Amino acid sequence: MLEVFASIVGMPPLEDGESAKTMPGEQRISETTIMARNAAIMGRNEAIMGRNAAARRIFSSMGKTSVHRKLKKPVTVHAAKPANNFDAAYFRKFYLNASTRVVTAAEMRSRAALIAGALRQCQIPIRSILDAGCGVGLMRKPFEELLPRARYVGLEASQYLCGRFGWVQGSLTDFAPRKPFDLVVCYDVLQYLPDLEAARAIVNMGKLTRAALYVSALTTEDWRENCDRSRTDGAVHLRSGAWYRRRLNKSFRYVGFGIWVRKNVTAILWEMERPMREEAP
Repeated sequence: MLEVFASIVGMPPLEDGESAKTMPGEQRISETTIMARNAAIMGRNEAIMGRNAAARRIFSSMGKTSVHRKLKKPVTVHAAKPANNFDAAYFRKFYLNASTRVVTAAEMRSRAALIAGALRQCQIPIRSILDAGCGVGLMRKPFEELLPRARYVGLEASQYLCGRFGWVQGSLTDFAPRKPFDLVVCYDVLQYLPDLEAARAIVNMGKLTRAALYVSALTTEDWRENCDRSRTDGAVHLRSGAWYRRRLNKSFRYVGFGIWVRKNVTAILWEMERPMREEAP
């Protein structure tokens, strides 16, 4: 045992039968003193090893602390899920499958008739239509019948639909044709865009139309109270109707039923046909 202790402190082991000796001028160190010192050294080593183990446990646990892990963003209605890529499966589910589709051809025909009738009543002629985010083109045929002199252009971000139906591929945020259209239709598109892109799209629609605009977008209130959630796509950015109106009001006047006209366009509306305004008592 003495040899082990001696080797720890760098002292040569004693030969058999040899006792600790001193050289002239040196102080004699007894075996008891050596053992006590070595015991103290081992005690310090054990303490150091214990501290090292504790440090390793601390550093290992740091990977699980809020400083090092990625914080989970709170789940909000504003952006419930990532937006989809508008492939064939999406349009089969929400537009073509009778058991899961969110809208029918008959509903879109009624919507086209409403838009055409309201603009005719406002005495706004329509000779060109941009259907922004036209999908499978459910309003194309109704518009051709209701506004036979109007040229119809479908704008789509989906590469799949552009290849199948021949739509113009582009984004509502930066689409820039050579000439503006008399009417821009934006049905259920804006909720798929984040705030910044949706705001840019609204500004761009002010450039895309020279006269009228139809806008419909799923809002927070619609999600809570109006829509059939089993058929409605929830992978969207839900915002209030006020969010959209504040931005649309910068360039347009509201007519009703989602129809807006540019502020520099004269729309003939009788007083009782106009949207209700707050009046002084």
